[in-house]
Amino acid sequence: MNSPCRIVVLISGLGSNLQAIIDACANKKINGQVVAVISNRPDVLGLKRAAQAGIKTETLDHTKFPDRETFDRALKALIESFSPDAILLAGFMRILSTEFTQHFAGKMLNIHPSRLPKFRGLKTHQRALEAGEKTHGASVHFVTNELDGGPVILQSQLKIKPEHTVETLAADVLKQEHVIYSQAVKWFCDGALVLNNHHVLLNGKKLDNPIQLDDIESDF
Repeated sequence: MNSPCRIVVLISGLGSNLQAIIDACANKKINGQVVAVISNRPDVLGLKRAAQAGIKTETLDHTKFPDRETFDRALKALIESFSPDAILLAGFMRILSTEFTQHFAGKMLNIHPSRLPKFRGLKTHQRALEAGEKTHGASVHFVTNELDGGPVILQSQLKIKPEHTVETLAADVLKQEHVIYSQAVKWFCDGALVLNNHHVLLNGKKLDNPIQLDDIESDF
């Protein structure tokens, strides 16, 4: 087996997807090691999760910087100090500059709580309910300079029930997020998942459409 993939995770809050990745690495389902967790907000639960797992934590408070570009340069340098193979955005609530995303192109993944390209941005569950959607879900994608617009790798789907509220829909989608993010990270750390000229390759084959969770036998 190859050396464990060095993973840096960026968070802004609770860190439940972070916890799923930490657990999957600990259980050897992902050939990886979370070497650092970086938050742009101090004292969030995700930092406590990382500390409890013995993972190095860093806080880079974006409010202490004069502009986005200055923050992104500092964040880039901090990430680079850990020599990562993969950078995972897990509830990281910052829009990243073009320079930043291009620097880490092909190494940065994000989990988004909608079936992209639907409902980019915030309040995805509320917007799905208000739009009368029949289904909802989550997406894992490579990060580019387009907000929630990078090539999608893997998606989940669930049926929206009449009794769903914003809160219960969010909770149901979050369970799916933990599965599909861990699965995509496993593929990436195994070297099976690659971004090549804005196209997703899995095991050397170009994906014309995102993989659907129901179509694979997930390890998670």
